[in-house]
Amino acid sequence: MAELLKKMSEINAVSGNENDIRNLIIAEIEDKVDDITVDTMGNVIAYKKGSDSGKKIAVAVNMDEPGFIISGVTEKGYLKFKAVGNIDPRKIISKKVVIGADKIKGVIGMKAIHLQTKSERENVVAVSKLFIDIGAKDKEDAEKYVKLGDYVTFDTEFMQIGSNVKGKALDRSGICTSLINAIDKEYKYDTYMCFLVQREVGARGAKIVSHRINADVILSVSSAETADMYGCESNAGAKLGDGAVVNFADRTIIADKEITEKMVKAAKKAKIKLQSQVLMPQTSDGGAMQSGADGAICLSASVPCRYSHSPVSVMSLDDINSMTEYIRLFLNKIGEMI
Repeated sequence: MAELLKKMSEINAVSGNENDIRNLIIAEIEDKVDDITVDTMGNVIAYKKGSDSGKKIAVAVNMDEPGFIISGVTEKGYLKFKAVGNIDPRKIISKKVVIGADKIKGVIGMKAIHLQTKSERENVVAVSKLFIDIGAKDKEDAEKYVKLGDYVTFDTEFMQIGSNVKGKALDRSGICTSLINAIDKEYKYDTYMCFLVQREVGARGAKIVSHRINADVILSVSSAETADMYGCESNAGAKLGDGAVVNFADRTIIADKEITEKMVKAAKKAKIKLQSQVLMPQTSDGGAMQSGADGAICLSASVPCRYSHSPVSVMSLDDINSMTEYIRLFLNKIGEMI
């Protein structure tokens, strides 16, 4: 599992640039499913036929990550960029990045502290004030290596640290791995495993897929930012290593309470390590999937992640395994619950 996570983490999959991650996912699952469809947006819909086609069951994860896109080159050869998705600019200064298909190396820079005004030192620096240094002599030199519209992602080494892993884009890598590992089993009902594009810019892929498959029930799987870090006073959030998270609600959906409670009870009986949240402060693809699928029943679950949407995040291998077990349980039991 760690090897697959490493491959996923180190791929550039900024929203709108999911080609490489899509190809990896297809290679991992093509021998385990009956059909794979890639729609015009780039969503991957993997279909497994069940022994009973009376219900359509779907599990959805996103395969994209937030990042940047090159928007200009200065006369001195520095690259200007804009954010794709939601990234805190305080976390990106002096971080290594990789640019474009040629994987040009660079560093996000800003004016040195000795040259900053008092206001600049005391306030959060806007992305518009930052630049990427690739070591170019001038604009002409820089344009030999990069062009407008090139995608930029963090250059972060993947590493296993105890039972945890650290790396780039683990929030999407962990959930994709959980779903891939659940695909190898056989299930009663027709099952659609959906790997979605462009979640980080408004759940655009989910809106398309929901209309295509029109599922009866959907499990939307995302990552959950943990609340177990230094400085977090709340004990209500997810904790790393405590298992997959069942969300009774997030910012896009209110999950079906009765079925969610049945799933929690079934998970406890199966001894699946689980934790729950009443309200996850983040969004998921669930709302878009539910409303597009004629009001399908929708459940929400997450894998805990520290420092998501930053140059380096941390996840527990145990939590990823717990999510795989929970997805399998969902696919085995949900037909009896609806």
